[in-house]
Amino acid sequence: MSHPMLQVTDEVATALADGAPVVALESTIISHGMPYPQNVEMATEVEGIVRAGGAVPATIAVLGGVPRIGLSTDDLELLASDPDVAKVSVRDLPSVVAQRRHGATTVASTMRLAALAGIRTFVTGGLGGVHRGAPTTFDVSADLTELSRTQVAVVCAGVKSILDIQLTLETLETLGVPVIVDGSDEFPAFYTRGSGFPAPLRADGPDEIAATMHAAWSLGLDSGIVVAHPVPEADEIPASEIDSVIARALADLDERGINGRDATPFLLGRIVELTDGASLTTNIALVRENARVGSAIAAAYAATAG
Repeated sequence: MSHPMLQVTDEVATALADGAPVVALESTIISHGMPYPQNVEMATEVEGIVRAGGAVPATIAVLGGVPRIGLSTDDLELLASDPDVAKVSVRDLPSVVAQRRHGATTVASTMRLAALAGIRTFVTGGLGGVHRGAPTTFDVSADLTELSRTQVAVVCAGVKSILDIQLTLETLETLGVPVIVDGSDEFPAFYTRGSGFPAPLRADGPDEIAATMHAAWSLGLDSGIVVAHPVPEADEIPASEIDSVIARALADLDERGINGRDATPFLLGRIVELTDGASLTTNIALVRENARVGSAIAAAYAATAG
């Protein structure tokens, strides 16, 4: 039975009741992660990829104060084009719901709402984490806290390259969150296939990953699971190219005094400008790939759970 505060589409509700595979999708990547109209085109395409993979897509957002599990075409268009859609992490959910506002959910809040709906597999682009300079600023994404307490597998292309990947991996270890790299011994870095840091755990393909999900939660682990799938080789931006761009974007961030929730959208947008759109192309490519992989994992997990 669905949570009483959630509005779940009939398609998603039927799939959940039948034990069919469902893939949660976030909405911040639509409202705050990509420019219009590429954002709505990407969202529509990703839902199609999930369907082609045999799963039901459940894009999650808050519309008019109602947490929505599954969205219509008009809903996606609203999220993609309305400048007043709030960026909603877990801490913001009560206020946005109470004030009946529109909100695009981050990784953390999407995880929370997906778990309330009974969805175990969630596809996103890149994971939030420990920001560079965090020993001074204490800027650490709520994604990590949510991963420590919510039983959802997050399929991503690793931690966003703008973050401190080493400290993020250390924090996930401290929180007891399993971090699996799909098919590689090296942890990916969003735009690039490798970060220079070894994979904490490795699994090869959706069956192994689904078996790990089942084992983790059967053993009583309260945490989520990070499933890091490297960006396709043909679409990656080599570290030798992207590292200098990120450094320039970070310098611009400091110069303008931008921080908090505005930092990541600024950095991603600035990187798109500095790469003449190449980073956006890579971002879209890795989300497509993650949707394909996540659908297969969701199907394998549904079979395992059944």
